[in-house]
Amino acid sequence: MKKNAAEILACLRDHVDFLDEAGAGFCLVGPRRKRSPDAGRTASETLEPLSLPSSRAVPKASLPPPDPPARPAAPAADARDLGEIERQVLACRLCPLHELRTRAVPGEGNPAAELIFIGEAPGRDEDLQGRPFVGRAGQLLRKIIGAMKFREDEVYIANVVKCRPPENRVPHRDEVETCWPYLVRQIELIKPKVIVTLGRTPTEYFVPGRAAMGELRGKFGDYHGIPVMPTFHPSYLIRNEGNREIRRMVWEDMQQVMALLGRK
Repeated sequence: MKKNAAEILACLRDHVDFLDEAGAGFCLVGPRRKRSPDAGRTASETLEPLSLPSSRAVPKASLPPPDPPARPAAPAADARDLGEIERQVLACRLCPLHELRTRAVPGEGNPAAELIFIGEAPGRDEDLQGRPFVGRAGQLLRKIIGAMKFREDEVYIANVVKCRPPENRVPHRDEVETCWPYLVRQIELIKPKVIVTLGRTPTEYFVPGRAAMGELRGKFGDYHGIPVMPTFHPSYLIRNEGNREIRRMVWEDMQQVMALLGRK
């Protein structure tokens, strides 16, 4: 059955969104479509292991990611506990993002967590509540955590930057570099056994390389001796809710983390 012009255009738009999320944004030509942060999202999300054929290869990005920022510097280097980091983040005025925020989002969870989940930046709901991953993507992440046989108070959840970028855009490099010491100090204090990076932005700082997200996910990297598992961001699963293959890939990634931590 032949598709009409509207159906073909919708397919093309979905494919471009897929490539953009997978880290192949270099293929986009001309101005991007403006997309509402909540467009295409649904509140009903579940995660379960699925047995499906292996995934298709994702095009490889041609642009190198930025180098990881430098090791921690003031102010976070002197923080003796997570509470002190939280106080510093809430009072931070080091980059322009603080001018538009409602609340900074330091991170939350177990100070002795075996497992840390790291996302990109706070969104609208996180900015309002001052907590990480409380919107629709956060609801799905917490379901993933439960499916992994963890309680929420057993893990730690944070972002690469602590304030919401305007219109949920990707954080700029200077913004990441400014916020980076906070996150590094959190990791040093918590001493996790595994880090899970959610989406392209945190992954390219913890697992530098030229590969697209679809190639990086599912393979452990290393951050100063800590295994790092890159996987797709929960918002990507929501945007592609009909794609059970992507769900399967994320669940396979989390199964590897569970196995490494002895949780089957």
